[in-house]
Amino acid sequence: MHQNDKHAGNVVLIQGACLWMLMALLLAWCMVGLNFGVAPLKDIFAGKFTRLLQAHIDFLLMSALIFGYYAAKVPFPWHVRWAMVVGAFTNSSLFLLMAIFPILDTPKVPPPQIFQIYLFASLLTTSYGFGKGAVLMFRSTFKS
Repeated sequence: MHQNDKHAGNVVLIQGACLWMLMALLLAWCMVGLNFGVAPLKDIFAGKFTRLLQAHIDFLLMSALIFGYYAAKVPFPWHVRWAMVVGAFTNSSLFLLMAIFPILDTPKVPPPQIFQIYLFASLLTTSYGFGKGAVLMFRSTFKS
């Protein structure tokens, strides 16, 4: 069995999922540190604790989704694989940025334009990667 056969060409998916799982674990330890009052963490995560929790959960969710796509062993074009991996990070990082920079999470003040561009680019990238992946996986079920 060739390396490409083993991974269906999707090795970047497993690599990305592992990295985002490690990120989720790091954020879990940060939350533990915050609960124990570790001073530097309070300075780093000046925003709402719930945003840090959302980032943690989103990294876990995105990792699980990518693991699932990888496990299906359906080959995806490079742009779909990368859109999933990059989109999974940027989507989860939106919550992380709000946990670090509370100004991004103020309903009365619109966030800076760069954050809005990042948000929409993330949504588009994530939607393209997982959406196109779902269509390709669905179509693969009809091949003999």
